Amino acid sequence: MASIEEILENSYISIMAGGVGSRFWPSSTTNKPKQFLDILGIGKSLLRLTFERFNKIIPSERIFIVTNEIYRDLVMKDLPELAPENILCEPSRNNTGPCVAYTALKLQSINKEALFVTAPSDHVILKEEEFLDKIKSALTYISENNAIVTLGIQPTRPNTGYGYIEVAPENKTDDLIKVTQFKEKPDAVTAQQYLDAGNYFWNAGIFIWKAGDLIKSFQKNAPQIVEILGSDLSKFGTTEEQAFINEVYPSTPSISVDYAILEKAENVFTIPADIGWSDLGTWNSLHEYMDKDQNQTATIGSNTFLMDTSNCIIRSDSEKIVVIKGLSNYIVVDEADALLIYPKEDEQEIKQVVKQIGIL
Repeated sequence: MASIEEILENSYISIMAGGVGSRFWPSSTTNKPKQFLDILGIGKSLLRLTFERFNKIIPSERIFIVTNEIYRDLVMKDLPELAPENILCEPSRNNTGPCVAYTALKLQSINKEALFVTAPSDHVILKEEEFLDKIKSALTYISENNAIVTLGIQPTRPNTGYGYIEVAPENKTDDLIKVTQFKEKPDAVTAQQYLDAGNYFWNAGIFIWKAGDLIKSFQKNAPQIVEILGSDLSKFGTTEEQAFINEVYPSTPSISVDYAILEKAENVFTIPADIGWSDLGTWNSLHEYMDKDQNQTATIGSNTFLMDTSNCIIRSDSEKIVVIKGLSNYIVVDEADALLIYPKEDEQEIKQVVKQIGIL
């Protein structure tokens, strides 16, 4: 059995940073999505925080950022220590299936024994040591087994913004649990049923896999993706790689890795993880994470004055003074070119509203 040090020498990190983050409009825009913003007001972007978290166990030369071509410069600005060849640029938005397949093919071209972690760029993890221990455990398991491992977060409320992982009730307290089924984002009633049942976890979107085994899983369950992306493996690692990807990538099916692989594979396991996790996918999730005043209102920005205002999240980086009175359960975001005032309970509509008015 290999030591964890030996396992880490074959391990890589893939951080997905190509999303638009439309549910965080108006702060998040097409030109500068939320992963590149200092959304927490601490002087570091979410991408920077994610990179630094993984960099504690994996050196920067084995950390890759997968993003859209238009964000290459933003990545380089945020992560100046990263080599340019470690930024994998997608020429089109084809969901996470092709993104993960490209990464697996790329890493196997570098190291036939490559293990890697796929993680979003915009999550907050408060218990970093516990998180990295879980990652090491997952890497150890997949180094010895043909398996896919994901981290499962114990749900604390019936959240409708997350996908869920179902496991057998009798196994819910194990350290490593076989996944019964992945569930899409539920409605409120179904989410409450999941919470009451006790054998469901939130799907954090953090996956650990072996590049070679994952490619075989694509060949079995979504063959068209790897047939297209792997049609000329000689281009990987050369100056022709980006031109090749630019040519073939747009013709891959637009499909999530959940649909392409995870819902079909029979070798998926989850590790329950109490790691202080939040995906910061919405203003409500940021509200839950932030420190709040005695009226449960979170304020970002120094020129905001509140009276009789409760359970709101208010963000304004403007130099002008913002005064709010008598507001309850609202999202208020003041940016230079847009103002959002929206009920917290309806925040899942924001993404669709932004599409309707043609902003993103």
